[in-house]
Amino acid sequence: MHFLPESLENYITLHSENEPAILRELTRETHLKVVQPRMITGHYQGRVLSMLSKLIQPSSILEIGTYTGYSAICLAEGLTNDGLLHTIDINEELSEMQRKFFDRSGFGDKIIQHTGDALKIIPELDQVFDLIFIDAEKKMYDAYFEAVIEKTRTGSIIITDNVLWSGKVVEPLDKKDMVTRNLLAYNKKLKNDPRVETVILSVRDGLTLCRVL
Repeated sequence: MHFLPESLENYITLHSENEPAILRELTRETHLKVVQPRMITGHYQGRVLSMLSKLIQPSSILEIGTYTGYSAICLAEGLTNDGLLHTIDINEELSEMQRKFFDRSGFGDKIIQHTGDALKIIPELDQVFDLIFIDAEKKMYDAYFEAVIEKTRTGSIIITDNVLWSGKVVEPLDKKDMVTRNLLAYNKKLKNDPRVETVILSVRDGLTLCRVL
């Protein structure tokens, strides 16, 4: 769903930072080889994530939902010299493709891959994260948030993707649509959660930024 006219979206993209060549190649390969390629982060949102990471200058990043690795590379662009990014995905079949592009991006030694259930992996990560990106199973967003906030400090940023869900969050709710129901509850929770301050950005399918208090 386009929240802005396509011509305006194109103008915004053209007047934002160029997409790195390695990410253009990753996009092509994702569309050729992977099911549901529309799940890839994409040029404009990728540059937004990159800019946010560069502004935060994190030494530690956690990503839930690697897919083919596009967003991880964007986020890694803002890491400090000795920083590390941990990324978790349930799909083992994509790990080889992820690693190929991580290494070619120049951030290979900064990106640590984890395969499996994020809710089991997160408690085993013995560190505090400056920046967290949640972009995995939508019905699990609340559980992911509760798991990651235990790994933050005051000032840490938690970003959540797809919070507008193609506009379904403002449409009449289908009683059978549990994904939208869960997202509505999640968005309401973050708005009222005293542990964070929250703002939703209308970037692509919606990005929520939470700053831990």
